[in-house]
Amino acid sequence: MTLEEMQGQETTMENTDRVQSAGAALEELLLSAKKEDYLTVGVYESAKVMNVDPDSVAFCVLATDEEYECDIALQIHFTLIQAFCFDNDINVVRVNDIDRLADLVGADESGEPKDVHCILVTSPSASPWKHSSLDNLGMFCDERRSVYDWVPAITLPER
Repeated sequence: MTLEEMQGQETTMENTDRVQSAGAALEELLLSAKKEDYLTVGVYESAKVMNVDPDSVAFCVLATDEEYECDIALQIHFTLIQAFCFDNDINVVRVNDIDRLADLVGADESGEPKDVHCILVTSPSASPWKHSSLDNLGMFCDERRSVYDWVPAITLPER
């Protein structure tokens, strides 16, 4: 094995560790934000918040799965949400485990699973909410953007 191959393996292992720690931070952030009632769940609900009070948005999660991969309307919404986030310096990530996200944010009042394709972590402008996971995810997103990964994918930890 050459030195370059060994360094390549180390880099791959470091990236895997960072993605896993980012997944744990995202899970912690979502659970804490849910307790504080700082979550907006759903594509249309998120669009409303972004339109009415864009300064309150602290973080954005876009969830994808194979079932909705060919949904053109959803992909257009994702593109618009990402553009909004980029224009307003809001960190945005993708998660491929929509069922796990649904478990984390819960069901709506009728017991139906929520539309978790877009989740916003919000924070009131008057007294901004600080959370260490939000800072950790911000650093992760900054690192990924430095290598031109504009919307990094995060894997949530197994239950």
